[in-house]
Amino acid sequence: MQKSCSLDSIMQQLVEQGMVEAEKARMVSSLSSAQDRKNQHALESIANRQWVNQTNPAQKLTLDVLTDWLARESGLARYYFDPLKMDVASCTSLISYAYASRFNILPVKVTASEVVIAVTDPYNTEWLEEIRRIVKQPISLVLANPSQLRAYALEFYSVSRAMDHAGLNQAEQVGNIQNIEQLIELGKTGMVEADDQHIVSIVDWLLQYAFTQRASDIHIEPRRNQGNVRFRIDGVMHQVYEIPANITAAVTSRIKIMGRLDVAEKRKPQDGRIKTVTPDGQEIELRLSSMPTAFGEKLVMRIFDPEVLARNFADLGFEKKESDSWNHMIQQPYGIILVTGPTGSGKTTTLYTSLKHLAVPEVNVCTIEDPIEQVEPLFNQMQVQHNIGVDFARGVKTLLRQDPDIIMIGEIRDRETAEMAVQAALTGHLVLSTLHTNDAPSAVARLTEIGIPPYLISATLLGVVAQRLIRTLCPHCKKPVDVDADQWDSLIRPWSTKPPEKIYLAEGCLECRQTGFLGRKGIYEMMPLSENLKQHITSNFDLAKFRKLAIKNGMRPLNLAGAQKVAKGLTTIQEVLKVAPPRYEG
Repeated sequence: MQKSCSLDSIMQQLVEQGMVEAEKARMVSSLSSAQDRKNQHALESIANRQWVNQTNPAQKLTLDVLTDWLARESGLARYYFDPLKMDVASCTSLISYAYASRFNILPVKVTASEVVIAVTDPYNTEWLEEIRRIVKQPISLVLANPSQLRAYALEFYSVSRAMDHAGLNQAEQVGNIQNIEQLIELGKTGMVEADDQHIVSIVDWLLQYAFTQRASDIHIEPRRNQGNVRFRIDGVMHQVYEIPANITAAVTSRIKIMGRLDVAEKRKPQDGRIKTVTPDGQEIELRLSSMPTAFGEKLVMRIFDPEVLARNFADLGFEKKESDSWNHMIQQPYGIILVTGPTGSGKTTTLYTSLKHLAVPEVNVCTIEDPIEQVEPLFNQMQVQHNIGVDFARGVKTLLRQDPDIIMIGEIRDRETAEMAVQAALTGHLVLSTLHTNDAPSAVARLTEIGIPPYLISATLLGVVAQRLIRTLCPHCKKPVDVDADQWDSLIRPWSTKPPEKIYLAEGCLECRQTGFLGRKGIYEMMPLSENLKQHITSNFDLAKFRKLAIKNGMRPLNLAGAQKVAKGLTTIQEVLKVAPPRYEG
């Protein structure tokens, strides 16, 4: 029998190779109706049976396993979809959706020198000559999972169709706008195509796509001739899509309407929030921030995953000793606890997770934030509003009249806020806040610079935690390698720590999108303020001496905390050095 992708042909090949029992093959062939064969790829029909591979009993004949097998049989390269690496607009403009779905094909790469087309039937190429006449470029075929190809084809063509229709409608609208007054009036009535069904579809796709790709931020950036859409995934920015400039403005307006922002106001920054639902029904909040740029409004959406706050401290990256120390600090009845680190280092997640552990019915937890990162029913949350004079200091003053047990201050930025935090701690409240310093000991120096007397710092400060986020190695593809002594020394210098026997490096696979990393965890520099340390907080505070004493008292610097993660096989030396360079002590 000539090879084909018919159910009978595939079954015969699997039986001949000993992968499927002949009796099972005959049963499936006799039971499968003509309608089923027409609507379903042969590999999908077989995968649905969940048979065990007779040549490898530890393996089931899943759709991916069968697709790999067919790729080997046909001699085609196996293609794995990574939407972040596809130019969707170029691929979908090559052939129509009707033609692509008729032959179950999808262009996945279009360059000046080559066109790559994913197929599900490597033996049926009757369409190939016709495509060659159209593109006039070399064509390469790759084999893809039939279920994934069908799903991505529908998604990509739907988005491209929405972009095309939105572009036509937008061009008509923009052509009628002669001056800024008319444009503003349109914005006020929500008619800058923001409510066009195609724009609605594009925004919906964009949000759902970000959720499935595990993005933490969505950036919509206007440029002269187009708008760029980028996602931040595991701390790294990825280019996702290029949108025509006129559609970019409409997409931004649609999102501003969803976030209850002033659509007409395009000259000053605005903040808002959206609550939406993921494809699996989970509620997720997004924080919006708009900013005027040379080519229009730039919009950033920070995605808050509620499951993050349900984690225990070990899931955040705390080691057992660190978790015990942190728990001891936050269980104190009064005092100040500070979390330090740059923007995006996970400080808010640490604080929210801690507050959720503390927020029992017997305790009143109040926060003052700018803005409220995530609405949490267990807390009483207040937002800074500078336009009416409600800043952090005034917010804390208000919270102190609300009979709080625990107060969280979004950030200590100035002397007035710091003084209110100290006053709250002195009057019997536990205060948690953030501060922007490079390490834990520097927080004490920062408070003295702000103008807090050393004796008040000693009396109220319970401890400081500095943190960073590092990418963790993908567990599906990381590989062990021998330790490079020089690299290890560069990480742990100036401290001497014995290197592990093996460390792991990033390899790259489907699960991690060939990056080698999957997710992030925190590394922590924990400095509880012991009596010995408090004695050195004086008017002539010496930061270098204080830092050495803190290390002597048990504080583990960030690079050593990172080295422990490397030794456990969770990350690489290079990842730790990016966020926690070694400190050279004098």
